[in-house]
Amino acid sequence: MKEITVQELKQKIDNREDFQLIDVREPFEYEMSNLNGLNIPLAGILIETDKIARDKPVIMQCRSGARSAAAVNQVEQQLGLQNLYNLKGGILAWKAEFEPEMQVY
Repeated sequence: MKEITVQELKQKIDNREDFQLIDVREPFEYEMSNLNGLNIPLAGILIETDKIARDKPVIMQCRSGARSAAAVNQVEQQLGLQNLYNLKGGILAWKAEFEPEMQVY
């Protein structure tokens, strides 16, 4: 599985690169804090595969990186996509590196 660090994600955001960010946490977690990604909870990821981009990098993130890793594995197995990345450390790593005041469930 391909992974991306929060530093690499921030660089992509700062450079205005074309990618899709998918947050696989539950809606209540997303509402508390998010990185402006599309919220598709892990339980529904295979139901909503039509929302996953095929033509650009897709970065999946969660709280710590475990659920997003599961999402990447499920979607890769189901659809055979090669453009998926897991955000290493999830939003907790983002908080630690860039936004220590961020509230995270």
